[in-house]
Amino acid sequence: MPVRSAWLLNRSDTSTGQSRTDTRLAPLGTMVPEGPLTSRDGVIPGSSEGEFVLDGLYVFGEAEGMTAVVAPGRAVVQSTAAAGAYPVVVTEYAPLTFADGDPDNPRIDRVVLRIYDGTQDASGRTEAALEIVEGTPSGAPEEPATPSGAIALAAVTVPAGTSAGSGGIDWSSAVADRRRPTVAVGGVIPQSWGSNFPGAYPGQYRDVGDGGLERWDGAAWQPYPALPVWREWTPDWTTSTGQHTPSFGNASVDCRYVQLGTLVHASFNFYFGSTTKFSPGGVGDNWRFSLPVRAAGATHAVGFAGLQDTPGRRAMARVRFTTPGVMELEISSAVVRDTVDHTGLVDAISPWPWAAGMRIAGTVIYEAAEAAQ
Repeated sequence: MPVRSAWLLNRSDTSTGQSRTDTRLAPLGTMVPEGPLTSRDGVIPGSSEGEFVLDGLYVFGEAEGMTAVVAPGRAVVQSTAAAGAYPVVVTEYAPLTFADGDPDNPRIDRVVLRIYDGTQDASGRTEAALEIVEGTPSGAPEEPATPSGAIALAAVTVPAGTSAGSGGIDWSSAVADRRRPTVAVGGVIPQSWGSNFPGAYPGQYRDVGDGGLERWDGAAWQPYPALPVWREWTPDWTTSTGQHTPSFGNASVDCRYVQLGTLVHASFNFYFGSTTKFSPGGVGDNWRFSLPVRAAGATHAVGFAGLQDTPGRRAMARVRFTTPGVMELEISSAVVRDTVDHTGLVDAISPWPWAAGMRIAGTVIYEAAEAAQ
């Protein structure tokens, strides 16, 4: 037979030794769990060999007629918690012939892989089988339910009046994939086959396509690696001499940064207020602002900043790291409407005497000394 299942027959004497039920319940070849004694059933990912190269247990139709084919593959079928999970293999391409369509209404049939175990159910049978669960014809047909002890492989729409003599089912549009994947515990579950599902344990992973992964944190799936988040920071405002220290006072300070690995993006916006102290006595010590994350080293160009005074004059400054911990602003342009009062590095009097209502805004991109944890 092309459809086979392991662990179906019980020992004649279960008083000693290991029964088949014991084997199914024991964590031998443990799949992804869905409960204390149950496994996530489904198709084990993999491609079949032969004329067609298709994912395991893929259902497709012949060119015409009422017959579909199930490709070879392997699966795990979870029965009740007491019965355990059954490993199943389909070793050959297996044909399934659908009944003719209803004269008046379409129907949807479901293809399933089913376990019959007379020791656990009332079937009186002991086998694994590929079956068609026929749906009810209707103007708006619905798929039939998957029987207990079975997994769904596909849904097939059978139009009204369809028969082999009428040309059969249009296989190019009739089949909807209903497989879901399962893997060994600790494996990455392909999301491309299945609908959304909760994780079984914190630390479980699933593939979400386009090379991405998600990790179950015990309550929800989270992107993995975790996406970086923007954070606020308030720089320490000092001078190159360490004297005549300025202070923001009631300035509006809007500074944010994000770090991905060793890459840091940061933005800063200072809108000076009435109590801002630029430098006691107007001393021109070069201003320095601390970084949100220590840089890998000093560098001369990591970004730019716009400088604006109250009359509306604007100038540009190049951001440089004098040390791995601080940035300075080097005036690098003339003023749009006028000349600057002073060149060099930005300080209390350069490029003009600073006052309330003036603004500095800029961005930097740089390499951090250490990767984000």
